[in-house]
Order: sequence, then structure tokens, then C-alpha cells
Amino acid sequence: MMYPVLRNAMNFLDNSFNDMFDDSWMPRLNVTAPAINVKENNKEYDLELAAPGATKEDFKVNLDNDGNLVIKMEHKDDKKDENKKEHYLRREFSYSNYEQALTLPDDVEKDKIEAKVENGVLHVTLPRAAKAEKETKRIEVA
Repeated sequence: MMYPVLRNAMNFLDNSFNDMFDDSWMPRLNVTAPAINVKENNKEYDLELAAPGATKEDFKVNLDNDGNLVIKMEHKDDKKDENKKEHYLRREFSYSNYEQALTLPDDVEKDKIEAKVENGVLHVTLPRAAKAEKETKRIEVA
């Protein structure tokens, strides 16, 4: 099972701590994170991260020194229409910045991880190592 290293950007502590230290009075930032799906089968784990409008150049996927999968996304949407000679009184630019670290299961072959972007979804394939047959060994009692 893959677990996020941090639950989210606004909640560093487990929910049991939140019950003791009620933080509902604190203002919240209007922050959203991309949705993540994680599927598994006998051969691999498949991670899907929804990022509409993002391209492969917007993503950096790597393993940190602790062996966690780190996904970073930075997307800037500052389209300029050169054909129109308009003067903007107000123009809102779109900028997204996201970073997530996931603890990987022990059976992931870290040197064979692959990532690709299709239709605004980042797909990360995490191949599973073949399970070694557990060999029993009889020990003679003296």
C-alpha cells in the first residue's frame, strides 16, 4: 500500500491530534490537490494523478534519498493571443504548483519505474518484484 508522507499541506498531524487540538478556528487556504488513484495487480502498481491541461514538461518524478516517490508539478497557463490588439483591465493567470511524496511498498522494483502523461493524467507504473518462493528448512533437534 502506498501512503502519502504528509496527509496534506494543511494537516501535518494525525486526526487523533486534531481532536485534541481543535484547529477549526484557523483560516484555511483555498488549496486543492490533484486527485490520485492507485491500482494494483500481481505485476505492478498503477498510479494516476489528474492534472488537466498539464504536459510532460510540467512534471518531475523522482525517488528521494529515503526511497519515497516524489511527484512535482508546476503548470503555468499564460496564453497570449498575439492576433488581438486588446488592452486588459484585468487578466487572471493560471498557476499550479503541487508536490507529493509517497512511501513505496517494499516490493516495488525502483529501477524500473516509468511515467507518462496522457490526456491530462500522469500515469506512473511501479513494477512489482517477483515473489520469491518461501523455502522451508527442517532443523534437526539434537
